[in-house]
Amino acid sequence: MSDPRRPNKVLRYKPPPSECNPALDDPTPDYMNLLGMIFSMCGLMLKLKWCAWVAVYCSFISFANSRSSEDTKQMMSSFMYKPPPSECNPALDDPTPDYMNLLGMIFSMCGLMLKTCPAVQPDMLNVHLVAHTHDDVGWLKTVDQYFYGVENDIQHAGVQYILDSVISALLADPTRRFIYVEIAFFSRWWHQQTNATQEAVRDLVRQGRLEFANGGWVMNDEASTHYGAIVDQMTLGLRFLEDTFGDDGRPRVAWHIDPFGHSREQASLFAQMGFDGFFFGRLDYQDKWVRKEKREMEQLWRGSTSLKPPTADLFTGVLPNGYNPPESLCWDVLCNDKPVVEDPRSPEYNAKHLVDYFLQVATAQAQFYRTNHTVMTMGSDFMYENANMWFKNLDKLIRLVNAQQANGSRVHVLYSTPACYLWELNNANLTWSVKRDDFFPYADGPHNFWTGYFSSRPALKRYERFSYNFLQVCNQLEAQAGPAANMGPYGSGDSAPLNEAMAVLQHHDAVSGTSKQHVAYDYARQLSAGWGPCEVLLSNALARLIGSKEDFSFCRELNISICPFSQGAARFQVIVYNPLGRKVDWMVRLPVSQTAFTVKDPSGKTVHSDVVLLPSSDRQDVSPELLFPASVPALGFSIYSVSPVLSRNPRARAPQPSSQKSWSGVLAIKNEFIRATFDPDTGLLMEIENLDQKLLLPVRQAFFWYNASMGDNESEQASGAYIFRPSRPKPLPVSRWAQIRLVKTALVQEVHQNFSAWCSQVVRLYPGQRHLELEWTVGPIPVGDGWGKEVISRFDTPLETRGLFYTDSNGREILQRRRDYRPTWTLNQTEPVAGNYYPVNSRIYITDENVQLTVLTDRSQGGSSLRDGSLELMVHRRLLRDDGRGVGEPLLESGTGVWVRGRHLVLLDKAQVAAAGHRLLAEKEILAPQVVLATGGGAPYRPGVAPRTQFSGLQRELPPSVHLLTLARWGPDTLLLRLEHQFAVGEDSNRNLSSPVTVDLQNLFSAFTITRLQETTLAANQPRASASRLKWTSDTGPTPYPAAPVLDPAAVTLQPMEIRTFLASVQWKKDS
Repeated sequence: MSDPRRPNKVLRYKPPPSECNPALDDPTPDYMNLLGMIFSMCGLMLKLKWCAWVAVYCSFISFANSRSSEDTKQMMSSFMYKPPPSECNPALDDPTPDYMNLLGMIFSMCGLMLKTCPAVQPDMLNVHLVAHTHDDVGWLKTVDQYFYGVENDIQHAGVQYILDSVISALLADPTRRFIYVEIAFFSRWWHQQTNATQEAVRDLVRQGRLEFANGGWVMNDEASTHYGAIVDQMTLGLRFLEDTFGDDGRPRVAWHIDPFGHSREQASLFAQMGFDGFFFGRLDYQDKWVRKEKREMEQLWRGSTSLKPPTADLFTGVLPNGYNPPESLCWDVLCNDKPVVEDPRSPEYNAKHLVDYFLQVATAQAQFYRTNHTVMTMGSDFMYENANMWFKNLDKLIRLVNAQQANGSRVHVLYSTPACYLWELNNANLTWSVKRDDFFPYADGPHNFWTGYFSSRPALKRYERFSYNFLQVCNQLEAQAGPAANMGPYGSGDSAPLNEAMAVLQHHDAVSGTSKQHVAYDYARQLSAGWGPCEVLLSNALARLIGSKEDFSFCRELNISICPFSQGAARFQVIVYNPLGRKVDWMVRLPVSQTAFTVKDPSGKTVHSDVVLLPSSDRQDVSPELLFPASVPALGFSIYSVSPVLSRNPRARAPQPSSQKSWSGVLAIKNEFIRATFDPDTGLLMEIENLDQKLLLPVRQAFFWYNASMGDNESEQASGAYIFRPSRPKPLPVSRWAQIRLVKTALVQEVHQNFSAWCSQVVRLYPGQRHLELEWTVGPIPVGDGWGKEVISRFDTPLETRGLFYTDSNGREILQRRRDYRPTWTLNQTEPVAGNYYPVNSRIYITDENVQLTVLTDRSQGGSSLRDGSLELMVHRRLLRDDGRGVGEPLLESGTGVWVRGRHLVLLDKAQVAAAGHRLLAEKEILAPQVVLATGGGAPYRPGVAPRTQFSGLQRELPPSVHLLTLARWGPDTLLLRLEHQFAVGEDSNRNLSSPVTVDLQNLFSAFTITRLQETTLAANQPRASASRLKWTSDTGPTPYPAAPVLDPAAVTLQPMEIRTFLASVQWKKDS
């Protein structure tokens, strides 16, 4: 059976014989039609390309001979020309034979281009064998070590040899098929091949024998990844496939066989990218039992509560064996199973036993699925380095099993792919149940909850998030400055290295924190290497946009108050770039060496500034920090000048230590919106008040740690990189009190809390700020006592939350969580702490439906609410045992990873208006302003043109509900543009932020003019107008499939939670 993109068979017309026109008695057209049909079928079924070309030739001959005229021009243009009526031959009035011949010719040519699926047996159980390899983009070895096959004493794996071997095996037999997933590896391999090899691979892809599944740069994690970074890495991989193979290379199926739990937002993104379906391997063991009993291993997943179905609906299937082959059926150099021996004279003969065993396995597996199709994943981690071993045995297995049909067997086995398997499921025309929640948390046993990796390696998680911020700035400035950003006075600038490094970091063993230590170092190295070319690009772009060739400097360690440039320069400029579509007010903080400065804004007016003395990391000295408020226009920059003030009376403010008695019972910091009160006896946060909304909530915040289990009488399972398992449910306090210091200036109010030698925090308020900032520093976590520790920040309130709390899904939509509960099955809770942890990508909140307490994070963390009115976030973990999931070493970080600094942003709001606060604050957090320093006084970029001190890339600000998700170079004169509605349905009725919003893209941008606009799917690899997906029937009733909206650049409407993607042809303005 051909795949869904194959047209239906064309019925041929045979003209009647006629004495008047003996040419019509010429059998040539009929014979040519018959031959064309035969060769077309051969070309389709046997994948013989020469057959398809013969079919085309036959169609041409048939078409030519069907005409009465011998004029060649008329013959080849007759589909546009109608011969005059003839009494002698009225058949000439009927164009059907000619059009049918022409259509046959066209469809024969399409047969060359369209991939086809193998034939199945409709009255049998069809077993789809999917030959595959799962190639981690870093895990036990680095990306390069895996690709080149070095350090095989750690793990035997060499991706370049796998691809070499697979291609050779596919070329050896036209019936074989294989799928590949990780484009980070495939693209590297591709660029090392000869032209002949590349053409052979193109043929395999064209024929559907080498199929790409998923198609992202990596198979990304689904818990620790931000949706923006997911979209970017998928776009990178899918664009490579589009550029290399055209539509032949476009994956139809998403394939996440190894990630450790699955997010609802991931399903929504895949659906919006145009995928027909989604298959994954890992599922909670209790969930899997229930699904098998109910035969719900395959269903429709509704990925959004805001997007109208079926926009975010995705057919989703759970693979029966994870992603491994059935037991005893693994024929790889990494396996020990016996090969198929079919010589009955051999003492090793096992063919009959293997065939019988296979039939039993297939029949048993099929009972949990609803159609007469089932799938077997024939491969696993880094398999097929000797592909001949696999294919030789699979060839035998297929032949021997199918031979049993002569003896009454009703099982048919075939080489297949996920897309072909999905097509057969769609052909079944069944009604499918609908899932609305997600697949977190994941457990593979009663005490084995994979919730530790939500927080593992917090320094790497922050570096990844920080790099995402920087990459978007790099992309935006490259788009606004045009070609001048890539080649300019500072050299060759390039966003690609950081784009690829960020894509690698989305891998499910990278940002997840589940790799070996030396691999984690290599991930950080790749990010660092990617920053350099982007810094050159930023320098070129800023020089062009400012109009001055400055000596730009970038401070990568501002989070730990280190910036050699600002600490060493007497005077300097501060360029603050804002990547948001609206004006931002931002407090700039820079480490300096002096104690008094004058700061001037872009117009030359003096702005208020302060220097605050902060304790250094060794707690012996103090390091001064300069503070001043900056106002930065949308998608633009403001330049501030800083110069020292020579004064005998320095204005620097140092934190003042004090005993609790000196506070007279009240210790508080406040601004015009927030007041935070601290317990004078313990130094702990005690109360938060929203002065604007007249809310007062007792909030006690402190740090605790769980003693990590090393195994006990119930289970040998220990806490590790993947698994979170505390030895007891109640955590221990780091300290019951904090030594405190107070800073109060006109620009900041801070309470510095010191809990222990390895745990401290600064609680901070700036003027105009509607949230409370908690900047925590944890590490090195002491483990000399033999106890691994998992450190949390916990907030306790009297809110009556009824077991409910809320977490985001990859930074986007919000999901309700309930303690000790799963929406789709009755949970047997065996780990009351770890079994209630969920991924928190950007925020977690609790509410009693009147008051809401929200905590935003600056990286992905694990979080929960283990008792009413309480929420907690895990900030760091250091462990002494491996958890037995393959890493082979404990999560005992060394080097810079042992000491971590981060921020929690706390909002107290009325529940009805809380979304406006946390949505807009999360946007500001993920795309924070970028600070670049310069000496000032540089040479003009263009002679005679004065430099500018302020610039906005937008002619008008975007509405609050619209987020500029992507602005990046796509081609020489093309940009990639994504706009998203960042509010969900019903989130904010007070300011109407959850309503549809319309944006005028005409003349929106200052630096360039859009000359042509094309809308695409989310990953920009299909025009939206022509994109289509398989249609499914859900048990919730029929869902209409709306047509793509008509594109009007003057009125682009966004529905709640909608992302719209465009390729824009542009002309850059010379005076921008």
